[in-house]
Amino acid sequence: MSNSYAQPILRTADLSKALHVVGMLLGIADLGDPEVDFGVRITSAHSLSAVLAVLPDAEWWAEEERGGPSERGDDPSASSPVWLQSRAEAPETVEPFLRAVGDSPAAVRWDFNAWPEVPELGLGVGGTRGAFVTLCVHARDLDLEEPATDHTVFVHVKQVEAERAPWLAAQVGLRVIGDLVMAPY
Repeated sequence: MSNSYAQPILRTADLSKALHVVGMLLGIADLGDPEVDFGVRITSAHSLSAVLAVLPDAEWWAEEERGGPSERGDDPSASSPVWLQSRAEAPETVEPFLRAVGDSPAAVRWDFNAWPEVPELGLGVGGTRGAFVTLCVHARDLDLEEPATDHTVFVHVKQVEAERAPWLAAQVGLRVIGDLVMAPY
């Protein structure tokens, strides 16, 4: 299994604008049965409770201790800051999750079947490990290590199909605004 590569196409303080762009990108994708993955770094007890209400089965770990605590049944509120992650959730979970995270850095990644073919670039249908959209809220990077007051939309493609990213950006009236980087998962 290989990682996808992601390129930012929008940075905005307007979360509704970022979600609109995500919706336009999903509108050109072959969705099939879309799933959504979530990740968040939480320092607030209030946000932690709110996120766990939305994603009660989320895996979590203390900032310096990946894995373990959620598997042992420990209390995440005793380990602040914590990272939470949940995969293969329903798309309807996105808005409640975004309300719950407050100003915590978080990522929402939509996973679907494929991007459309782009004959003018010699690209067939783009899928398997290269068909995602990620919205990072209150963060500038996919690892959520660069806190920000704005939000960033990334398109994911296969590294060998890097030219698909600018094409996707153009389909929603935008352009790439940063480098193509390997996605963390």
